[in-house]
Amino acid sequence: MHRPFDDHVRPHPSAAEPPGPWRGAAEPDPADVDPVVLGALLDRHGWRRRGGAAGRYTRWTPPGPSTGGTSLLVPESKAFPDCEDLLGEAITALVRSAAPSARDVLVGLTVPSDEIRWWRDTPAGGPSGTASWTVQEQLRSAARQMLLAGALAARERAGYYGGRHRRQAQALLDGVLVGPAPGGRSLTAFVPVDSGRALAVRLCHAVQATREAIDYQRATGGTEAFDAAVRAGVSRELTEAVIALVRGSEGARVAVEWSPAAGVPQGCAARMEPVEFSPGDLPVLRAAGARYLQDEPSVPVRITGTVVRMRRSGPRGAGTVRLRVLAGADVPHVRVALDEDDYRTAGQAHLVGLPIRVAGRLESRGGFRRLSDASGVAPVPVDEAERDRLMKSLQENPDFFEEAGEQGSEGTPP
Repeated sequence: MHRPFDDHVRPHPSAAEPPGPWRGAAEPDPADVDPVVLGALLDRHGWRRRGGAAGRYTRWTPPGPSTGGTSLLVPESKAFPDCEDLLGEAITALVRSAAPSARDVLVGLTVPSDEIRWWRDTPAGGPSGTASWTVQEQLRSAARQMLLAGALAARERAGYYGGRHRRQAQALLDGVLVGPAPGGRSLTAFVPVDSGRALAVRLCHAVQATREAIDYQRATGGTEAFDAAVRAGVSRELTEAVIALVRGSEGARVAVEWSPAAGVPQGCAARMEPVEFSPGDLPVLRAAGARYLQDEPSVPVRITGTVVRMRRSGPRGAGTVRLRVLAGADVPHVRVALDEDDYRTAGQAHLVGLPIRVAGRLESRGGFRRLSDASGVAPVPVDEAERDRLMKSLQENPDFFEEAGEQGSEGTPP
């Protein structure tokens, strides 16, 4: 098992644990387990149905070679008299099983989740078909990019996001669990239904729309399908994620399977066949990403933010300030070019512990991190506690003013 994608994705409950008992979380309570859901999860993860007593219970054995005679008896429904006892025995057997699929089934029981899977076709890099460290890192990085693209699309449709909505999208990934499969060529993300179903639904639609747009472009030469695909959640961020997934491989696939406990979301097929991408798709994806980057328009905004950096070429004249955004735009920071008077106003506001408000256009160039046509710069009143905090941040940041030039005005307010 591996570390999570990044700081915003929690590890699989059995991450860092050797194959064996389930130690990463509390066992599911048999009283809360639906036998129909357990059967669906066992089937999904490759367990084999070996008969049983018709209408009463079924017998399941693990996938792959024999694992010491492990088998589960799962009642057909809660109406079976010994239902809870059988479920308890089945859960105990799963907890003790060394099969990776047993842990995946336990995750599905513990946290009802939609499962997003990635596969990469790469040459064997080690014994027993294992993949190299680099190959596994590429897979995890591409999967993280794709999850983030889905989270961004769940918040708003756009051809290019840049720095917009990043904090909210990363927060949406907080509950995601990750469980790599043996060999390092596949990966599964467990997206909790309660917090992440919108992400899974949007990513499902977006991946399918990407495949359709690629096929349309390769058949007709037209790129208009990528314009329409934005409504399904396709973006530059998603095309970059698919490129990262496919690059260096012989092909890749993505699939989404819905939580059996929550059912199929409205507007989605009960089963999504894996969507395949190949190295031949890369030129189309690169062209689509460049198109999204070029065509996404700037956004008119009125931003409130605290000045965290100032710079100009001399002691007088226009300059540039960097703002930590408090309100008005879904980006953490923006850079703003100001004339001499507005630059002075920004510096004075910071020196007395006040944020400023400024209107302008958030430019797509540079990732929506630059405000152009700035106007109306004015300090914004805040309470005393906030002013004290801002004053303290100035004292702790001696490099706040980046005045350049041989005259040496560093540290001198405008």
